[in-house]
Amino acid sequence: MRDLIGYGQTPPNPRWPNNARVAVQIVLNYEEGGENSVLNGDKGSEAFLSEMVGAQSHPARAMAMESLYEYGSRAGFWRLHRLFTERQVPITVFGVASAMEMNPAAVEAMARADWEIASHGYRWIDYQTVPEEIEREHIAKAIQLHTRLTGARPLGWYQGRTSPNTARLVAEEGGFLYDADSYADDLPYYDRQFVQNGGKAQLIVPYSLDANDMKMVALNGFTEGVQFFRYLVDTYEQLRTEGGRMMSVGLHGRIAGRPGRAIAVAQFLDHVLESGDAWVARRIDIARHWLELYPA
Repeated sequence: MRDLIGYGQTPPNPRWPNNARVAVQIVLNYEEGGENSVLNGDKGSEAFLSEMVGAQSHPARAMAMESLYEYGSRAGFWRLHRLFTERQVPITVFGVASAMEMNPAAVEAMARADWEIASHGYRWIDYQTVPEEIEREHIAKAIQLHTRLTGARPLGWYQGRTSPNTARLVAEEGGFLYDADSYADDLPYYDRQFVQNGGKAQLIVPYSLDANDMKMVALNGFTEGVQFFRYLVDTYEQLRTEGGRMMSVGLHGRIAGRPGRAIAVAQFLDHVLESGDAWVARRIDIARHWLELYPA
């Protein structure tokens, strides 16, 4: 059943560390190399989240699309890496396992910066119509490959392009402290719909598609970095006024890693850090804080 009520008028007090009014959580999605490609055995090329709005999938290599994704791993990732490490900002990476396998240097840099590396699945594809047994197999492959690449199994999960089975399969796997495949709230909450199947309530740390750089490559989105900056600041300031909220920001190396957009991210981070009212944390830190404060 769908839960359309949530916390209602009285959300719980998250009691963020140091009396912060907002927990700010930055996600860097690492997908480049895990997208649809005939090189990966897919039926066609990628057509999602690139500078080419309205691109079509082709039953062959799409060289322009491939190069747009390659920018993310070759240049954009490193620009954002410098931006975050210079400010000592802790972030979470949503890492597609097959993509990380293709760039060990990036994975090493993530670990060296003490970033959380959560799982973004085995492939960056749409699982809406993927058979349940294949999706279950891909979840297992993602964990196995992720563990080999990073030295530890992932504790956070975000598929992104989910199927109707994803949440249940993740809960049944049982090893994730949190699932981020939700956009339903400004605070963590528990999904109890699969408890009756013998599982435990799954902690959900919701994500964001609005405070997300993907809107820079969508027709309903931002056309300039300054628009993105203003939206992020407005979001932060509203949540700061309310107090006791969480703000997620979603980024991609091939999008926000572009020069004219990275500056907007830098300016937003400086605004947050200078405000003195934010707990800038990794997603796993927020999950552990919630599990301790409000056990299932």
